[in-house]
Amino acid sequence: MTTVRLTTAQALVRYLSAQYTERDGTRRRLVERTLAIFGHGNVAGLGQALDQADPAEMPFLQGRNEQAMVHAATAYARASDRASTWAVTTSIGPGATNLVTGAALATVNRLPVLLLPGDVFATRVADPVLQQLELPHTADTTVNDTLRPVSRFFDRIWRPEMLLTAAPQAMRVLTDPVETGAVTLALPQDVQAEAFDWPVEFFRERTWHIRRPAPDEAELAAAARLLTSARRPVIVAGGGVHYSGAEAELTAFAEATGTPVVETQAGKGAIDGRHRLNLGGVGHTGTAAADRAAREADLVIAVGTRLSDFTTASSTLFANPDVAFLGINVAAFDAAKLAAEPLVADARTALARLRDATAEAGWTADAAWTARAEADRTAWQQVVDRAHLIPSRDARPTQAQLLGLLEEAMADTDVVINAAGSAPGDLHRTWTARDRLQYHVEYGFSCMGYEIPAALGAAVALPDRHVFALVGDGTYLMNPGEIVTAVQEGVPVTYVLVQNHGYASIGGLSEQVGARRFGTAYRYRDDADGRFTGGPLPVDLAANAESLGVKVWRASTAAEAAEALAAARAWPTPSAVHVEVAPAAAPGDAGAAPAAEAWWDVPVAETSETPETQAARKTYESHKPTQRRHL
Repeated sequence: MTTVRLTTAQALVRYLSAQYTERDGTRRRLVERTLAIFGHGNVAGLGQALDQADPAEMPFLQGRNEQAMVHAATAYARASDRASTWAVTTSIGPGATNLVTGAALATVNRLPVLLLPGDVFATRVADPVLQQLELPHTADTTVNDTLRPVSRFFDRIWRPEMLLTAAPQAMRVLTDPVETGAVTLALPQDVQAEAFDWPVEFFRERTWHIRRPAPDEAELAAAARLLTSARRPVIVAGGGVHYSGAEAELTAFAEATGTPVVETQAGKGAIDGRHRLNLGGVGHTGTAAADRAAREADLVIAVGTRLSDFTTASSTLFANPDVAFLGINVAAFDAAKLAAEPLVADARTALARLRDATAEAGWTADAAWTARAEADRTAWQQVVDRAHLIPSRDARPTQAQLLGLLEEAMADTDVVINAAGSAPGDLHRTWTARDRLQYHVEYGFSCMGYEIPAALGAAVALPDRHVFALVGDGTYLMNPGEIVTAVQEGVPVTYVLVQNHGYASIGGLSEQVGARRFGTAYRYRDDADGRFTGGPLPVDLAANAESLGVKVWRASTAAEAAEALAAARAWPTPSAVHVEVAPAAAPGDAGAAPAAEAWWDVPVAETSETPETQAARKTYESHKPTQRRHL
């Protein structure tokens, strides 16, 4: 056997540079680059290996926050339809534990990312090493074990030769459409720097085929029978439609059968937002048109969705007493949810086969059902138009009006990124996704701090599209560091900085549950009552972004915001548009975001001395009986 002597870290870098994916004839690098923050746990191992590697074989990005690096890699994977991702390496201790939130986000959203945290000494000579966690009851646990429950695959490389079997297993999971998520290879720092005689064959180019599982014929027949017995079907389109590249098949199926389509956050854009059968977002953040269809449907066709509580309105949405479910998903775990008839298959393949089956049977949805859905869609568009309406362009815009301005400023192929706060709900209800990749809202984990690093990852993955990150003041203050990485790399992203002086979304929820917006505003403490009810804090997001090297426009009016967005879109390096939005108007008023059309189960205190909480509890108790278990 021909061998080459390399350290474990050098071998890993060389191995990763030779891994590719292929789907439908398109081949690309699996691990396209590595992000790192170096410390004593990885600087002499992976740091040295990346330093001597050819930058063309393993490009490198310098990160500022470990969690943010994972977000950037995850966004890159999403924008790449899960066919490519990045590796993230950190030192031991806090560098490694900072990965946990990002790993959870990747795994919850079924997005591949490779994590390479440093670890303690395998030899245990220097023990305890700096930042090592010591537990008297166990000797083989380190802080990296916190990554086990949020990783789809985890291994610790105690010996160099373990990499020979662990690395292929890691690649298998990264490229598996069912199992994918965060993959962790914990690397003891002495093992990283240890030399070994590696088989040259280990470094040969390997292409991992991304499967399209075909439906089982018995399951397909059962699904066809269920379909052809339905009169009022609705399709719930999830993120799996995008990852399968099934948008054309979904549209063709909807058109051929007259079935209206509603979209989850991850599935938005699965069918053109302007299509007559697209009723928009579904669930707690959904549209009136979509939620009405979901409530009355006798068959719910769930395509590529996890059916989270926001989508199901905490199990209150699908209210037809005779409703049935068809679950189309590559993961049997998801296909069987809500006691659905499962069709375990790739979404594109399954939809094409089902369209053939329904055509052969001559089945379509009830014509009145289809017509009603189209009329409801038209009516909802009028609600959206009113939310975006700006009576005076010399006034400060509301958040809903700002979203309308942003939608006007963006080309069809541009990308909007968001994750947390009140904006995801407004976006889900009012945004018209004109392209399959335009709408990038992370709502599986709804993670504050995602938007800024995600913009970096998406922009690198999609260099021909302009990326806008919609960033509230809460998320900006939590995780702005990767702005510096974008400046360093000259990535032309635009951060739309929405200043509303606090946690607007959770403040509204706090009010709904009787907690009176406690602890949700960015204000000084009042000397009289000790609460945060004083004046607003003098936080200047625009000045902060400018200090990091970003070109900033400050917009005080709707007209200035429109001009600034257009200018930022043409700017060749990172830019920001800072807008202090006007207080939200009452639902139904011009510039007001539409109210929620479905419930969300957030428990309210059962006993309380405050009248606000008592009233909220009565409302809560009125909703609880509407929940149901689909058996």
